[in-house]
Amino acid sequence: MKIILILSSLSMILLNNLNANEIEMTGETAFLAYQKMICGTTEEGVTRYGTWEGRAYSRVPGEKDRHIFNVIGINVRQCMKTNDDIQGRGFRSVSREIQMYLDPTTNEIIDTWKNPWTEKNIEVLHVANDPVNMRAISYEFDSEGNSSRKMKARRYNDVIASPTEIPLFYNNALGGEYQKYVGGMYHAMEIFNSFYNAEKLINNSVTDIGESHGGWTRVAQWLPWMEMGDKPGLMIFNASVFNTFELEKVSEKLIDILENRYPSYLEPPPLNDDRPNETSWTVFKKRLATEN
Repeated sequence: MKIILILSSLSMILLNNLNANEIEMTGETAFLAYQKMICGTTEEGVTRYGTWEGRAYSRVPGEKDRHIFNVIGINVRQCMKTNDDIQGRGFRSVSREIQMYLDPTTNEIIDTWKNPWTEKNIEVLHVANDPVNMRAISYEFDSEGNSSRKMKARRYNDVIASPTEIPLFYNNALGGEYQKYVGGMYHAMEIFNSFYNAEKLINNSVTDIGESHGGWTRVAQWLPWMEMGDKPGLMIFNASVFNTFELEKVSEKLIDILENRYPSYLEPPPLNDDRPNETSWTVFKKRLATEN
């Protein structure tokens, strides 16, 4: 009985310690913290550079996972601010981004890839999505002027960790009109783990969070340019993330790529950008249209 009581007490202590790390932000604090998570700042028109480096694997049933690419990328964004009589303060981010596919051994950019399943040499379509914008303005209050915003996170001393999972399931840009009935929907998940300075994030008088770090994972279907057809399998991306306001802190490799391949991506889109978003699938569809 004593052992059971001791174990029970230890379990309660552990649970209390875990619960002590959980925080819930509400109202103005939740709104401003979310704005700083997305924009890095509550100010308008400040350029934020979000960079990542990692690896991409294939997963095929009955087959060992393959490390087929390394990846390196950058998202360049800024945020606009607005104010509504009912919904209060609001913001919206506008951005463009690239992601390069690299040889898993040499870490050099590959523009031609030999598909290990079909043994066909294929032209690589690197990610160059312009724009990647928030679809709608995020406001402090709802349409009736009520403050119902809540945001949960975990606090570890002076660091706040924010885990986010984004399930994606929508019509594939390369599919037909009847995907709901015959399949072919785009199905993926984005997973982010972001880490911020606690004082800068939850102190409403602090306007920016400085640098931040995190991790990004994506579980998704084959990339369209890989020409995998209906072969069973999926892609798993895993990368470390670094966000900064200072272009000088972006890696030389990324700066070289931007200057020589995508110079317009050194700047974010204009604050009033209202173009539809691009994805690897919409860009690939447009490329196919020009080739046919």
